[in-house]
Amino acid sequence: MLPHEFVAKWSRVNLKESAASQEHFLDICRLLGHPTPAEADAEGSSFTFEKGAKKSAGGNGFADVWKRGYFAWEYKGLRSSLVAAY
Repeated sequence: MLPHEFVAKWSRVNLKESAASQEHFLDICRLLGHPTPAEADAEGSSFTFEKGAKKSAGGNGFADVWKRGYFAWEYKGLRSSLVAAY
């Protein structure tokens, strides 16, 4: 995927977070030439969507995308609080 294709596609999208987040991340992978979670890790043991996680304030939650040793990625819809999710 080329940068202008990514911008053209995502600048017109008006979907809820749950409807768009995984496709958006897959397009980021394509844009950067990086394997998608399923391409890189068919077992989901080190790179996956919806990875269970413990919240810093206690309790359990999920990271929208997780790659062991690199990041936990959380999407938030418009007017949603990333601070509250953390």
